Amino acid sequence: MLHRRIKIARALRPAQALLPLSSLVLLGGCNMQVLAPAGDVARQQANLLIVSTILMLLIIIPVMALTALFAWRYRASNRAVEHRPDWDHSTALELVIWSAPLLIIIALGAITWISTHTLDPYRRLSRIAPGQTIAANTKPLEIDVVALDWKWLFIYPEQGVATVNKLVLPVNREVRFRITSSAVMNSFYIPALAGQIYAMPAMETKLHAVLNKTGTFEGFSANYSGAGFSGMHFLTTGVDAAGFAAWVAQTKAAGGALDHDTYVKLALPSENVPPQAWAAVDNRLFDQIVTLCVTPGPQCMESWNGEKPMHDMPMTPPPLPADDASRHSSAQPHHG
Repeated sequence: MLHRRIKIARALRPAQALLPLSSLVLLGGCNMQVLAPAGDVARQQANLLIVSTILMLLIIIPVMALTALFAWRYRASNRAVEHRPDWDHSTALELVIWSAPLLIIIALGAITWISTHTLDPYRRLSRIAPGQTIAANTKPLEIDVVALDWKWLFIYPEQGVATVNKLVLPVNREVRFRITSSAVMNSFYIPALAGQIYAMPAMETKLHAVLNKTGTFEGFSANYSGAGFSGMHFLTTGVDAAGFAAWVAQTKAAGGALDHDTYVKLALPSENVPPQAWAAVDNRLFDQIVTLCVTPGPQCMESWNGEKPMHDMPMTPPPLPADDASRHSSAQPHHG
């Protein structure tokens, strides 16, 4: 029996040696959207990742190679080389060891500084593709994004339509996303378009991006938000300008309205929700979601004595009423 197992193991050795190669073949068929994106912002972010990795490998590869070389060359059995166990310092070697990483850190710092400002998600795009600048009077497409439990709501205020778990974008046109959440903190992420942006209740974040290729791309939540988190996926479809206009017309022709009552039902927790669309939407809905005013009550920030919504407010508490202020003052200890 043991002899038979040995034969089988020997017969399987060629197949085992081919397993790493087969893995590379399978990976080669994957659509790695992070490194091969469809949008100019994501392309610049991918280039930043590649350049940073190459700069770090300039140190990592030589160090790993020299570690193996020294271990082999200065092994105890190699009598052909000089062994100097008391050696402890070389000025020239110290300069090489410290100057190379320092130069790489300076290069990484410069690249990161420039890219941080160039790719600021709140900043208008300066181009839609390499060599294609955006005219100053060009208006971006506005899309309001709301993270619900557990689905994504997209409102097109200019077109007057809304969708759930379906995002349609015209290619080669700047898009400005206004992003918030109805319940817990979430994260809006389309790898082919741009980096992830957090969605937080009672706050509004922004993202400027552009899609340069037609096709269908995956979007999802990149931040755990509860039991239905794994189902918070949506399809992003890139179409040309004519295709986008036709989709808007088709959506409007289908009918349906996303009003207050419909939204309240939609906001209830639900999982694996199929794509939906509405031909009309209340143009106040997104601002009401941000200010927690969909349902009237003390949580509504618009009713706080005319104060600004939280995302525009300074981080200081509101002043106390006169009576409360006097009681608060009299309750303070006096030091004499």
